[in-house]
Amino acid sequence: MSISSTTNSKAKENQEFVRQLLAPLLAVIIGTFMVILDSTVVNVAIPTLVEYFETSLPTIQWTITAYTLALSAVIPLAGWMSDKFRAKRVFLFSIGMFTAGSVLCAFAQTTEQLILFRILQGIGGGMVSPIGMAMVYRLAPPDKRGSIIGMFGIPMLLAPALGPVLSGWLVEYVSWQWIFLINVPIGIIGIIIGRKYLPSFESKEAPALDLIGMILGPIAFALLAFGVSEGGIEWSSTGTWTGLTVGGICLILFIFSCLYQKQPLLELRVFKSSDFSRGIFISWIMQIALFGTVLLFPLLLQQIKGYTPLQTGLILLPQAIGSMIFMPIGGKLFDKIGARPPLLVGMLLITAALFVMSRLTLETPLLVIMILLFFLGSGMGLSMMCLNTHVLNATPPHLVSRVTPLTSAAQQVVTSFAIAGITGYLTARTAWNMAVLPAGKNPLEAGIASFGDTYFLAACIASAGLFLSLFLRRPKQHLLEAAEAKQKFSN
Repeated sequence: MSISSTTNSKAKENQEFVRQLLAPLLAVIIGTFMVILDSTVVNVAIPTLVEYFETSLPTIQWTITAYTLALSAVIPLAGWMSDKFRAKRVFLFSIGMFTAGSVLCAFAQTTEQLILFRILQGIGGGMVSPIGMAMVYRLAPPDKRGSIIGMFGIPMLLAPALGPVLSGWLVEYVSWQWIFLINVPIGIIGIIIGRKYLPSFESKEAPALDLIGMILGPIAFALLAFGVSEGGIEWSSTGTWTGLTVGGICLILFIFSCLYQKQPLLELRVFKSSDFSRGIFISWIMQIALFGTVLLFPLLLQQIKGYTPLQTGLILLPQAIGSMIFMPIGGKLFDKIGARPPLLVGMLLITAALFVMSRLTLETPLLVIMILLFFLGSGMGLSMMCLNTHVLNATPPHLVSRVTPLTSAAQQVVTSFAIAGITGYLTARTAWNMAVLPAGKNPLEAGIASFGDTYFLAACIASAGLFLSLFLRRPKQHLLEAAEAKQKFSN
């Protein structure tokens, strides 16, 4: 074969690769980025919204709670909706609903309207991530799955870091309405690219609707999220215990229903796979350690160090940079050597960064904090997508569309528990450290000590994840698919 023909063949392969994989992946990334970004931009704008609507902080906080409840409620329906109406159609409709909800939020005239429109956003956004992940998994060749899903994971870590920067700039220099209006062009571009390039996957016969699961699942996830959200304010409140008790009962009934239904809303029988169970438990531990402390960084920088929201967002950028650099590296390493080596390095970086953060003082230079954030982001990049890909590879291929809603819904609940639990622990440690603070001492010393105690707790949790990572092994399903792909390529 001549050099020119080989070059032409490679050029055609590259064009086919772009058409079949990169363009669809871009559509999924745009939609996912928009939804995750919106989860963080509102936090910075809360004080502005309180003043604009002339209402109380607990009332405005419902704009966040309502959004989380809506996300948690619809995620379990994503798998059935994909089978019933096709993944592409549901994905594009979800982006459209989210974009429409964003426009309505920008023009809300009352607090009640804003909360209602945030619910509409959550209903649309809840299905974007699990359906998008399932489509990426089906598009990616088995031997390149780690690299491809690593690319998909960039917005999942980048958006939370960029959200405070974008929100701080818009709130300070433009207006709060633009934290929602910014979604409009992003959503339109995502729909245009998705309509053109997302493949219409082979139609699957939708199973009979699991009515019991459809009722119990959303109620359980929504009430648990509500109970945990209320617990972040006061664990002894009626709303906390009502949400956790009723939600817990509904969750138990939902689990029994899923285990005994032939076509359940969420396929919980996948937990019979030891590879899947190991991966998902480590993932939950990492989420508790990471997402439980994500909220602490802006609080530390603003309440203790005295930085503005925009300055805080800029200081958090090293975390996003670390994620962007090491997530693709983690994906490539996964394809070559499996999940355990990059996961161990990533968890080690996370654990070490959190332990050092537990020793912060008022005199700690800003550069040291930014370096620690970079290490934390690097650890997240190396480990998070490796774990997600490992979990999907440990799943039988015909159950992937049902497992991504399961993992996404569980992540929402685990993250809510983590944020509420870590915040409650910070509050308790602050009260203790203020009580024992010697007279005449700077109250900020009690504050920085409380943050240190909380980071130490998160580091201990991360250490447990690091230990369990030693027992992670490569799923047999992944090895079989990779061998088949290699043989097909050779032929």
